[in-house]
Amino acid sequence: MSRRIKHAFIAAMLLMIISAAAGIFLGAVGISPMSLIGDLFEDGLSKAERIFLYVRLPRVLGTMLCGAALAVSGAVIQSVLGNPIAAPNIIGVNAGAGFFTVLCLALLPGKPEVVPAAAFLGALAAVLSVSGIARKVGASKMTLVLSGVAVSALLSAAQDTVTTLFPDVLAGFTAFRSGSVSGLTLAKLFPAWIYILIGLAVVILLSHDMDILALGDKTAKSLGLNVTVLRPVLLGAAAMLAGAAVSFAGIIGFVGLVVPHIVRKIAGTSENRVMIPLCVMFGSAFVNVCDIISRTIFSPYELPLGICISYIGAPFFIYLLIKKRGGVHGD
Repeated sequence: MSRRIKHAFIAAMLLMIISAAAGIFLGAVGISPMSLIGDLFEDGLSKAERIFLYVRLPRVLGTMLCGAALAVSGAVIQSVLGNPIAAPNIIGVNAGAGFFTVLCLALLPGKPEVVPAAAFLGALAAVLSVSGIARKVGASKMTLVLSGVAVSALLSAAQDTVTTLFPDVLAGFTAFRSGSVSGLTLAKLFPAWIYILIGLAVVILLSHDMDILALGDKTAKSLGLNVTVLRPVLLGAAAMLAGAAVSFAGIIGFVGLVVPHIVRKIAGTSENRVMIPLCVMFGSAFVNVCDIISRTIFSPYELPLGICISYIGAPFFIYLLIKKRGGVHGD
């Protein structure tokens, strides 16, 4: 491992730890670390302890899981599809997860435990639809993006239809659509965190095969990889990660686009055995920092997390389109 990569891992770990600590202690009501430690030795729960246990801890865990899942999902999609401007929100994965989530909430209002599974199915259906359309009409990089835009628009219309037909059940849909972890509880993270851990495990175990797949189908087949099985498995893992994140955090875009590019720039490599763990840490820190900004910049008012991230991600996407304008149309 090169010195640059070692430094990248150290920086990512420090950023993740510092951002997690800041997420716990900063907010509309500040918490002092020393007072929180002192309260642990007293009977009953103090105000600081209640804020920590029921507000800050679930929120920080949620943002870290969401950031890790979306960042790794984006890295996998970019690697498997060979498109540096692909991401869960851009090719319709988030929209698919969002549509199936609201459909599940509307039809099965008393079954919150099935929401992550529904979100996964929606994300998987979206990514398979987009890649299938792009492959049929000519899988150029721009075709993939345009297919994603079309599928996202269709799924967004379907979401609006469901919310119109079930307005009472989906009263909190505005926050879901904007992307928010406000009011998140540990109970709401279950079983989404299980799906995220499974998805991360699959991607990490197949990271070496993913590097071989990036060399091209012919090379991968010559080295003994079953491409027809490996690609759907990896896309399924990416869909599971994005779908699980959407199920509790709402529709948050651009994390899967921004973080993998930052990681490649910092680490100086596209090797997935390096990329994936770095995306986990940088993704966690990125979403956590954005959440801190969203709840403190206009305090006591709170800006939805998804909006804060979009202010960063949308200009970054435009920058990538301009930078890669000579190669976007190619295969």
